[in-house]
Amino acid sequence: MNTDAKSLEAPQETGLPTMATPYVPPPPVGPRSRMRPLGFSDPFRWLLSGWKDLRQHPGMALFYGLCFWGMAFVLALVFKHKPEFTLSLVSGCLLVGPFLAMGLYEVSRQCERGEIPEMASSLMCWDQHIRSMAMLVLVLLVLELLWGRASLVVFAVFFNTSMPSTMGVFEAVFNLQNMEFLGVYMAVGGLFAALVYGLSVVSIPMILDRDTDAISAVITSMRVVFSHPGVMLLWGLLLSVLVLAALWPWALGIIVVGPWLGHASWHAYRGSVEWEERPEEAVTLGSSN
Repeated sequence: MNTDAKSLEAPQETGLPTMATPYVPPPPVGPRSRMRPLGFSDPFRWLLSGWKDLRQHPGMALFYGLCFWGMAFVLALVFKHKPEFTLSLVSGCLLVGPFLAMGLYEVSRQCERGEIPEMASSLMCWDQHIRSMAMLVLVLLVLELLWGRASLVVFAVFFNTSMPSTMGVFEAVFNLQNMEFLGVYMAVGGLFAALVYGLSVVSIPMILDRDTDAISAVITSMRVVFSHPGVMLLWGLLLSVLVLAALWPWALGIIVVGPWLGHASWHAYRGSVEWEERPEEAVTLGSSN
């Protein structure tokens, strides 16, 4: 009888949390990101820093510039035969451009550290971040495919007899009678462009710099956009205008503009995000020095 009374008085320890003990999440692991204050002059400063990196290593810039020009040339050939597909591919290439410029990010990162960039490390910089990059590439690839499909649907709705020829596309875009088509196409493209831009504006340089996972990089990228919507809108407009201007004539300007914007995008990331090291990490660094 006494044993039963004691067992009733003393609660058994099961190892499970009780209602009186609230759950406390564990502290974050690793440094935390913080948004830097930005002004409307910062995008121009990023362009200036990118231009300095380009002039410092013109050989690497020329290599990537010729790669960009080759893609543009191939797209121009496709445009003569299947213009409705080319418009979708051009839009997608403009949005996945940060992936192509990852090697340029590596060059700017090494310059920032005072190191001498190497072509081999620039070309293989994605090798150590393949998991995070693969997930992010998959997400953007799905969005690009959806964008391409939506573009074809818009063409099919407004040109229900057949797809327009190359000249027909120009007539459709510049004809005032087709303002509804142009408005819908721009609205659909703008929606996907804003989404992909928000997801990737700093996520890819962040993965390269901090070796973080794709989800954290995307969240940080969206935080940058929502923290400074006006500045990031200006940055997106500058990128679009420079790329469009570089496509004329014969897309030769992309040889210079492509690497330039690649270097500038790295400085956009570095100028938008800073990292708070944990106190124990700061102590460790201080003792090692």
